[in-house]
Amino acid sequence: MTTAQASADAGASASANRTGLYLAVLQLVFTLGWTTYVIYLPKLAAEVGIAPAAVIFILMLDQAIFTMSDTAMGIAADKIAPFVGRLGLFVGVLTAISCAAFVALPFVAGAGAAAQGWFIALIVVWSITSSALRAPPLTLLGKYRGKSQVPFLAALAMLGYGVAGAVSPYLGVVLREHDARLPFIISSAVLLLTALALSRIEYDVARDTTPSTPTEAAKPLGMVSIIFIIAMIALALGYQLHFAMNSAPFYLRFAKPDELQWLMPVFWIGFNIAMFPASLVVKHRGGLIVMGAAGLFGALAIVGAELAGSLNTLIVAQFLAGAAWGCMLMSAISAALAIGSTGAEGKVTGLVFSALALGTFARMAAVAGGLQKMPDYAPLLHWAPVACWSVAGAGLLVIAAARLQGADGIKASAGG
Repeated sequence: MTTAQASADAGASASANRTGLYLAVLQLVFTLGWTTYVIYLPKLAAEVGIAPAAVIFILMLDQAIFTMSDTAMGIAADKIAPFVGRLGLFVGVLTAISCAAFVALPFVAGAGAAAQGWFIALIVVWSITSSALRAPPLTLLGKYRGKSQVPFLAALAMLGYGVAGAVSPYLGVVLREHDARLPFIISSAVLLLTALALSRIEYDVARDTTPSTPTEAAKPLGMVSIIFIIAMIALALGYQLHFAMNSAPFYLRFAKPDELQWLMPVFWIGFNIAMFPASLVVKHRGGLIVMGAAGLFGALAIVGAELAGSLNTLIVAQFLAGAAWGCMLMSAISAALAIGSTGAEGKVTGLVFSALALGTFARMAAVAGGLQKMPDYAPLLHWAPVACWSVAGAGLLVIAAARLQGADGIKASAGG
């Protein structure tokens, strides 16, 4: 390899890492903004005359909108991404609208019950437009980065999501007693500045790399894609039921309520650590295999959490469950970009985020229905995450094995 080639490769690698870090910051800021919204929503809703019991239905509305708009934004990104600079403009404009609606929420809430309609309308606008920050930026990885780079960059991107999950308990403690307006303004300003930087990132990756050329025209989702998305919904539901509903009660068997802010992040520590070594396996073996194996491993970790007889055992089990979820989510992004490599990267990645939103919606519906308070449903809620992760994991491994056998058959025929 010549010095010039080595220098070019080093420059391309540095550019790729900058892209991954940018996506990590974007996911971090966006997720922290969502956390801020969840913290303050009950108080803001009360100011416009919405009963506390109805707040869960507003959050369900958000997730229902995300379920539809995440895929729609991904499809839009596929159409826009071939024109360098357009994706950054698209995301920037929608983010500006999203941030304006977000900043307006506490001010409109201050107007009282008369502004209730405007308050709900702003939430709807914010929910729709904020979907532009989920799947569309990630399409850059599929459009401009080599397949070997995608798993590590997906791990970097999801690192922002994991860090936000880890700090969210502390954010809730810090912000709970403060006025909502300043946090909403600060989070929106940071998010908008971060989103506006996408155009620069887009130009950099377009300059430093050649966009991948689809080998065939984009086509409707095949059976593998459909099964992949169904499995993703099951994995997302398992995560929601385990972490959001069961983890705190597990810890409260051995710890006091004020210790939860220190214990809940254990899951996210495992999430953040495990993604990077797992990305090496995805690079060589593919995302579906890692998703499936992590699903089965995570199911065992949840069983360990369920049966833990001490706090230390539970901490280890939660760490391993978080590690499994990190592997699942990172490899899901990698697999989505690979499955959509015929020009549908945004569409399939959008479907992954829609699956995550649908899982959140289902968990909220369970909470709204009071299932966690019904003794008859307690075993279901405790063991449903194990079923979701193990069944989805086994199914993904079967698909991955079938695809490998098919590829080996094609190679054998070519060799013959």
